[in-house]
Amino acid sequence: MSNVATRFAPSPTGALHIGGVRTALFCWLYSKNKKGTFHLRIEDTDKERSKDEHKDQIIKSLKWIGIEHDGELYIQSTKINDHIDVANDLLKNGHAYKCYCSTEEIEDQKKRAKQKKLPYTYNRKCRELSESDVPKDIKPVVRFKSKIEGSSILKDLVQGDVEIDNITIEDFIILRNDGTPTYNLSATVDDHQMNMTHIIRGDDHKINTFKQIQIYLLMKWNLPYFAHIPLIHTLEGKKLSKRDNASTLDDYSKIGIMPDALRNYLLRLGWSYKDKEIFTIKESIEHFNLEGIGKSPSKLDMSRILSMNEHYIKSISEDELINHIIKYCELYKEKIPVEKVDKIKQSLIFLKNKAKTLEDIYNNAKYIIFDEVSFNQDDLKLIDDRAKKIISEFSNKVNDLKVFNKETLEPVVNNLIKTHETNFKGVGQPLRIALTGSKFGPGIYDIIISLGNDETLKRLNKII
Repeated sequence: MSNVATRFAPSPTGALHIGGVRTALFCWLYSKNKKGTFHLRIEDTDKERSKDEHKDQIIKSLKWIGIEHDGELYIQSTKINDHIDVANDLLKNGHAYKCYCSTEEIEDQKKRAKQKKLPYTYNRKCRELSESDVPKDIKPVVRFKSKIEGSSILKDLVQGDVEIDNITIEDFIILRNDGTPTYNLSATVDDHQMNMTHIIRGDDHKINTFKQIQIYLLMKWNLPYFAHIPLIHTLEGKKLSKRDNASTLDDYSKIGIMPDALRNYLLRLGWSYKDKEIFTIKESIEHFNLEGIGKSPSKLDMSRILSMNEHYIKSISEDELINHIIKYCELYKEKIPVEKVDKIKQSLIFLKNKAKTLEDIYNNAKYIIFDEVSFNQDDLKLIDDRAKKIISEFSNKVNDLKVFNKETLEPVVNNLIKTHETNFKGVGQPLRIALTGSKFGPGIYDIIISLGNDETLKRLNKII
């Protein structure tokens, strides 16, 4: 077989789903591992629901996570005439037929199947219809004449051999009554014309694969290899859908999950290599294979994604991290003033402490980014007369300090704890609220030192 070529073929009818991203990742990694090519095909034949904004979002999302396609973007709607030509070839050679059954008839068949608790398959009423029995004034659909006898075996590169009785594959529609092609025809013709060698997709496509293989065989085209990946489920074990929270890449990007962390998580979701957990892009390409894909559905676990993201936050350089934070704030919060960037970078050692997302770091750093303190009203209620007294005494003591570090600040805090017969929280909490607007955040010494003497005193005096 020629050089490996894979493709990802989303429909631009909505934001890119996390399951689609993992499929794209597996296709991309497989082709790169084999020194092949990875192609992106936009299946935009559903004109009512397909939108350019969704197409742009798909391309942007893939690029964000590190996946770029080779060659030109393949737009399915520009190839419709080729799909129709193949349907007409099948019709001419007796491998397809015109079906005149009305919508009402089909609906009635579906209703009866449902009553009997059976899956619906078209009853092949028009399969051997003679010319003399063709109804007038009805626009027919064109159906593929599926095999009725025997069984078919799919040699799946992930699932192993999958056998199916041919009678269970319906005579599926390849041209609608308005003359437009359907998914199974279009996808097959496109995959053939694009010279795809490996079709890697979700295992909900298995029945489509049996249908498409029949078209390949009758058209005497080279058959690609097929690999069906188990789907991603929710923690409750249900199929993940676009309606679930955190189902698109934008959902993750908005809370500050980094692309490398999410890509690493998706790589390990249903695939393994020895006991290795963390993979660079280079290692992902080097080790990826279809043998490592499991046969059972994987469960999307947000806590594992956050844990992976925390690992990346802690392990990448501060130069890389500050760049991620700057981009994140520009996209989802507000641009960090240039003069504050260095101060945030110097403070990353504690700002990233316990942070699982870039949003956590942003929240920890807000007291540096904004000169004006924005108070959480519930926390502000904690600044009672006693708290104000502690703040005032701390401010007076700090005003006299020549050197401003933990060694000089600690005795002041300890003295206040003793004087007011309280604990560390009793002193630290009012100071933190006064300086940052919230009782949550970095350690009090880190806050004070990062703000510096003048800014600390300015903020404390304001609340007094």
